[in-house]
Formats: sequence, C-alpha cells, structure tokens
Amino acid sequence: MSDLIPIAQIVVSVILIGLILIQERGSGMGGLFGGGNDQAYQTRRGMEKTIFVLTILLVIAFAVLALLNLVL
Repeated sequence: MSDLIPIAQIVVSVILIGLILIQERGSGMGGLFGGGNDQAYQTRRGMEKTIFVLTILLVIAFAVLALLNLVL
C-alpha cells in the first residue's frame, strides 16, 4: 500500500499540472503574468467549469495522498 502512494501522487500531480496549464486566464503573454484581464469576474460555463471543479478535486486528492504518505 505504501509503495503505491508515491506513484499515485506523481500521476495526480502530472494531471493537475496539465489541468492548470489549459485553464485560460487571459489573452496573449499578458495573461501569463497576471495582466490582460479586463473583466473583474467571469462565470465559468461548460468545459471550463468542469476543468475548474476537477482541478479542485485533484488538489484535495493530492493533499490527502501527501498526508497518507506522511502517516504511513
């Protein structure tokens, strides 16, 4: 069991990195550094909402796996 936890952490982290990278934050290079966002708030719809919720769930899963790795 304890041998599978680090492997699961690696898999979750790679998927999490991919999900974070495909989230759109703005247009052009300004979006990479926090600029270029004209709207203060934008509702998420469709696939964007699904990716956002999946990202949150994977962050929680990663935190749980990290705690299990410490305990076991």
